[in-house]
Amino acid sequence: MTAEQIHDKLKSKFGEKILDFQKDVADPVAKVSPDAVFEICQYLKNENDLGFDTLMCLSGYDLGAGKSLGIIYHLFSLKNRHKFTVKVELPRENPRLQSVEKLWRTADWHEREAYDLYGIVFENHPDLRRILCPDDWEGWPLRKDYVVQEFYHGIRVPYKEDWHKFETFSDNPDRGHFVFQFERTLTNGDHQPGDGKEK
Repeated sequence: MTAEQIHDKLKSKFGEKILDFQKDVADPVAKVSPDAVFEICQYLKNENDLGFDTLMCLSGYDLGAGKSLGIIYHLFSLKNRHKFTVKVELPRENPRLQSVEKLWRTADWHEREAYDLYGIVFENHPDLRRILCPDDWEGWPLRKDYVVQEFYHGIRVPYKEDWHKFETFSDNPDRGHFVFQFERTLTNGDHQPGDGKEK
């Protein structure tokens, strides 16, 4: 089935829960209502002529400070050899979404990553906790308004006043970010770290 045919089938089944469809992009994507995402994904997986048995990727995104957060699902059917993309957008304050881990087990760690980096809570997830950052890390590092904490357990964390020490970093006040020393070295074309040619 084409992406447009899949969208039409979803629209017929779920009506206003299918909010938008972008077809003239590399990966055609349907934007759906967050409160129906589990039901829609379950239908995409179990309906015989859809058969989306594979969740290739589940990723978070941020539309910018003060704007919505989102989750995007890239689906593939091994049986029917077609693919489709679904996305949802959530309020920045208290973003919550039903987990799809019961449908695709691979969603387990993908949802944990989106929780860890964007603060999106996946309800009914079997083990929702951070997966990259320490459990007691402050904030959600991939949000565009994230600012790095100054200390972690008494250890200095790279902070805003450090930014301009390194030429490779372009000033971006919307993000707490840091470019490490070796990146400056490589960008200047001097040498590889640890090759014995440090200046």
